[in-house]
Amino acid sequence: MEDVFLLYARIAAYGFRRHSAYRAAALAGAFTNSVFGILRAYVLIALWQARPGLAGYEVTDAVTFCFLSQAFIGPMQVFGGGLQLAGRVRSGDVAVDLLRPASLQLWSLADDLGRAAYLFLLRSLPPTFLGAALFGIVVPADPATWAAFAASFTLGVLVSFALRYLTALSCCWIVDDQGVQSLSLVLTLFLSGMVLPLNLFPGWFGELTRSLPWAAMVQIPADVYLGKRDVLGALAFQAAWAAALLALGALVTRAARRKVVVQGG
Repeated sequence: MEDVFLLYARIAAYGFRRHSAYRAAALAGAFTNSVFGILRAYVLIALWQARPGLAGYEVTDAVTFCFLSQAFIGPMQVFGGGLQLAGRVRSGDVAVDLLRPASLQLWSLADDLGRAAYLFLLRSLPPTFLGAALFGIVVPADPATWAAFAASFTLGVLVSFALRYLTALSCCWIVDDQGVQSLSLVLTLFLSGMVLPLNLFPGWFGELTRSLPWAAMVQIPADVYLGKRDVLGALAFQAAWAAALLALGALVTRAARRKVVVQGG
């Protein structure tokens, strides 16, 4: 068991080092996230000044939500991608991956966690610090809130990986995954809280969006940070979706393995 843990820890470290080779790209992403964060912040400030207390947020909460969601873009790969799996399926190199004495899913997860850790440092922190300097954001004073947010953020990354992993594996059954990737992008943007907080959506539609897995990526971690949600309920919601999606990913991986065997004769 210890050897297995060390294996995946090394893979995560490799993923961190591999993505650190693209430092300029990460910094450019941080700059882009900061600029769009500022633009979104002014829009939300105008909205909340016209409708004070909208969705249970004060204007400072709304600005904080804005820069938190910008900070989530890199680690949670909100715009999709981040995995090399789809390309390896199309090229046939996934056959080599399946021959490794390690789980393809866990291998991909460990590598993705290394990527997320690196992008958290270079793409998440700069926009957040800039937002705090320009507008002022909510900063929890309770260490328990920070711990809960760290757990919620990690679970959000797991849910993000599980969704992107399933999208990438669709290449085993379809020739071109661009349609699936585009659909995944639209669903993630609008159902995660990236465009607008899901608390703004009324009635049954709002209840539905807040119950889907995409909410675990942006809305839930941001609400945990802001103290707007019961911590245990939020973490249980995220953990349940992470477990369900990862289990589904394991089943699809097993089916994909049989598919590759059939295709390869």
